[in-house]
Amino acid sequence: MRASPTFAEATKVWARIGCLSFGGPAGQIALMHREIVEEHEWLSEQQYLSALNFCMLLPGPEAMQLATYAGWRLHGVKGGLMAGLLFVLPGAFVVLALSMLYAAFGNLPWIEAIFFGVKAAVLAIVIEALLRVARRALKGNVDWLIAGTAFLALYCFDVPFPLIIIAAGLVGFFQNNTVRLSPSTTRPAFSALFSTIGTWAAIWLVPLALIALLLGPQHVLTKIGIFFSQLAVVTFGGAYAVLSYMAQAAVEQHHWLSAPEMIDGLALAETTPGPLILVTQFVGYLAASREMGSIWGGLAGAIVTLWMTFAPCFLWIFAGAPYIEHIGRIPRLSGALAAITAAVVGVIFNLSIWFGLHVLFTKVNRLEGIFKPWQPEWQTLDLAALAISIIAALAVLKLHLGIPKTLALCAALGVFWKLAFQGPG
Repeated sequence: MRASPTFAEATKVWARIGCLSFGGPAGQIALMHREIVEEHEWLSEQQYLSALNFCMLLPGPEAMQLATYAGWRLHGVKGGLMAGLLFVLPGAFVVLALSMLYAAFGNLPWIEAIFFGVKAAVLAIVIEALLRVARRALKGNVDWLIAGTAFLALYCFDVPFPLIIIAAGLVGFFQNNTVRLSPSTTRPAFSALFSTIGTWAAIWLVPLALIALLLGPQHVLTKIGIFFSQLAVVTFGGAYAVLSYMAQAAVEQHHWLSAPEMIDGLALAETTPGPLILVTQFVGYLAASREMGSIWGGLAGAIVTLWMTFAPCFLWIFAGAPYIEHIGRIPRLSGALAAITAAVVGVIFNLSIWFGLHVLFTKVNRLEGIFKPWQPEWQTLDLAALAISIIAALAVLKLHLGIPKTLALCAALGVFWKLAFQGPG
């Protein structure tokens, strides 16, 4: 590992990651691995995977929480805040701008043209990272078996994500393998834990209480704050695990937007940088702008949504981060984390397949019944997306063009294809 960077040096890299974090959790985990493990060597492979294991167990967007942990590891709380905020804010500003345009003018087909090539490029970046992580994380037959089982359980049988992680942890916990441990360290004091929990719980919930007191429990901002606070607590398994619940509640229970509008919001979030869960900001903006009748109301709704979605993430990380290495030095718990590492490789593979199918095919459905893998409609294969993905793979794997140049190249190819062959639409 290299020496720790200065705060200014790290800030530049976190800003870069925030602006380039396309592709949902799989793409973002891949990008961070490339930046902070391979290129800058700020975290070791084991530290990165241990942190990823921990974040996979938490509610909320795992990639944003992984960035927050890495920032905390380098520069403490201020580093965690900087990394987490810079991971979220670039995408939040983009989604806010697009939400405002959408509210004013409706669907924006030119956004699809801009990001068509970007998604194809991200597919190549995700595959490269998956291969690197698998080579380093899967060290024996048992690891490969756990990873394969986790992938099949998710992809073919839609087993709930928490059950897979718990099962892998139990296998590792009871497995009689010799675990090489680092020298023991003192366990962090529980007084610090309680102080951290109290501080960040207040940062998260006091604004919500003030909104409810000042505006009343029936005001749209209060409803938005309560809804997304509840969502932040139950989003185990990352953004994909909660999007269907959020979409149904926002459309059918709260009537904040229509089902087609919800689909448009998901499309915007999938094609912009930052966590996929930023689609919540789209929902919050439309709900508040319509009920309050102004852009300013929409801005307030977007801010409340962001606060209630991401403040809990800082609570989980700052409370739990000091214990990650300590847990890793307890033999049975270290074995559990090693098994979870293998399962996470299977999880990333599942996300990669899911993302790839939705990039390359226009229609992808899940089969019904006990055995229900994702099944593309083969006649809907997008040859242009396939071609751009192959070009991206060559740029990344053979030419070593780098992520920014590869994304720019593929974005230009995507725009050219859409304008030249499908019209400005």
